[in-house]
Amino acid sequence: MGKISNTVQSGREKSLNKVRYSFLKILTGSDLSRRRLPQMRLSSPTPGPGIWLTACMHGDEVGGIVIVQEIFRRARLRLLKGTINAFPLMNPLGFETISRNITIGREDLNRSFPGNSQGSLGERLAQIIFSTIIKNKPDLVIDLHNDWIKSLPYVLLDSNQSADYPQAYLQAQQFARQSGFCLIEDTEMIHSSLTHNLLRHNIPALTYEMGEPYVVNEHYIDLAVKSIWNILMGLGMVTSDSTPFEYPLPPGYSQGRILKYSDKPYSSGSGILRFLVKPGDVVKTGQPLARIVNAFGKPQQTIQALKAAIVLGHADSSVVFPGMPVMTFGIIEA
Repeated sequence: MGKISNTVQSGREKSLNKVRYSFLKILTGSDLSRRRLPQMRLSSPTPGPGIWLTACMHGDEVGGIVIVQEIFRRARLRLLKGTINAFPLMNPLGFETISRNITIGREDLNRSFPGNSQGSLGERLAQIIFSTIIKNKPDLVIDLHNDWIKSLPYVLLDSNQSADYPQAYLQAQQFARQSGFCLIEDTEMIHSSLTHNLLRHNIPALTYEMGEPYVVNEHYIDLAVKSIWNILMGLGMVTSDSTPFEYPLPPGYSQGRILKYSDKPYSSGSGILRFLVKPGDVVKTGQPLARIVNAFGKPQQTIQALKAAIVLGHADSSVVFPGMPVMTFGIIEA
């Protein structure tokens, strides 16, 4: 495992914050090439809280890599205490082919946790990631993802259907409320995701959904860095900005309120999708959301809102078939 340490200077005094870059072995290729998992660590000489940032779980979700880089660049000179660890590129095989899944075996890494050292490639990679994180016993893990091309930035909390980890879930909620973003709770319990398994080990964990995949959107990078800085300030780990970050939220949504996630209603017809609302809009029950037309432009279906909600995102494709989700929502419950 190779290591590089950097010492940086801040104004008239030398900073003792050190960044280490290292690699964990994934596999050896048939040509004896070594595939490795990059790891970053920024530590202050003053003890304090520890957090982990994880990114590029899905190879086409590249924005999180840059978010990690920017947090480390900014925190080098402003870290007061504690440690920031990161896996900036968890799925290098998918990243190289711009693929959501691990190219070999087509596995979804975020359905492979907590992992298995003797299992499939996805499970083996998940085991390396998971065991490294829990060994450090962090105070928080932020898993960075990208959503649909047209989507709001938001923080996703795991489903609270289980009482197995009430303390960690409550702490995750408290961290989420410091993010400045819209807060969404998943309605499906995904037992093989990274965040679910961290919570089961009593480690608070959040998922950030930061806009479009495939490209680095500098606007969303800036928003995510400011949001994570809010949390770091709340932990007393970094020097404070003059004003905490707060994303402009949709009308009627109160800061810190947790909404339920939904991707319904699904399409019941085939054709071309014409959106009638945009991400960030607040819609009412029964309001038209989109229309489906055929090749001649003849209406086939008008999709209507099942409940009052905030529109989180649009499907990436306007070609639809029966049973396909066309939008995602944060449900506003009465």
